[in-house]
Amino acid sequence: MAHFTLITGGCRSGKSAYAQQLAESLPGRRAYVATCPVLDEEMRLRIERHQRARSRAQWETIEEPLNLAGALAGNPEYEVVLVDCVTLWVNNLMYLVERNGIQLRERDLTRHCEEVLEAGSKREGTVIFVTNEVGLGIVPDNALARRYRDLAGWCNQRIAAAADTVTLVTCGLPLHLKGHK
Repeated sequence: MAHFTLITGGCRSGKSAYAQQLAESLPGRRAYVATCPVLDEEMRLRIERHQRARSRAQWETIEEPLNLAGALAGNPEYEVVLVDCVTLWVNNLMYLVERNGIQLRERDLTRHCEEVLEAGSKREGTVIFVTNEVGLGIVPDNALARRYRDLAGWCNQRIAAAADTVTLVTCGLPLHLKGHK
């Protein structure tokens, strides 16, 4: 059964760098599951910068914007899997469903989260989830943004409940919330 770690924080808080350092401190082959699709030139450059940062440590990148459960179930050869990030995954699910004129409901996201946690629990080694803490700011001014905030927050709670360790990163500093000694 895999050891689950959840690392959360605000945008540019240092959570991804912390997650990468943690993953690189662990033994075994490493896979980086990227949930971010290339949407524009700025995003392409950001992704390339992240890939360069991982290249020296022999990471394998798995691009998977939607099927996280499949990515976790389908790559058993990696002892360390870093999923970056959960909030983009929630965004991608919302976008896919809403393109068809349907809203992603909490029960639908519950099913997706359960599938991801189930697939991850069957692994050996460590699964590290990175996510944004989106609920610390002001209340969004539109229903779509509020629904996204609520769904992301709910998903974060679900993963945190299943995680062995949870760390909040702010200003580049980790604050250990659960499971650290």
